[in-house]
Amino acid sequence: MSRKAFKISGQVQGVGFRYHTLNKSRELSLKGYVRNLPDGNVFCLADGASHRIDQLEAWLWQGPSYSKVKSVNEEPVDMDEQFVDFQVRF
Repeated sequence: MSRKAFKISGQVQGVGFRYHTLNKSRELSLKGYVRNLPDGNVFCLADGASHRIDQLEAWLWQGPSYSKVKSVNEEPVDMDEQFVDFQVRF
């Protein structure tokens, strides 16, 4: 099992990015969460098989059709929190 966190920038708020990320993460059987950041970016933390996290990262570069992703940067990870599923946080 692996855990990675990402900060996604670009036109990623107001375009359904969190809900599409939720659906993709559940499709990949990942745990964790996605949330909007006050600076207009999106934060995503994924926990699961490393090859599935890699698939999510590749998808994050595309995002939903109305988004325009400029960057996906790996962020420091909180290893203490445990997850039972993937969710949208507010």
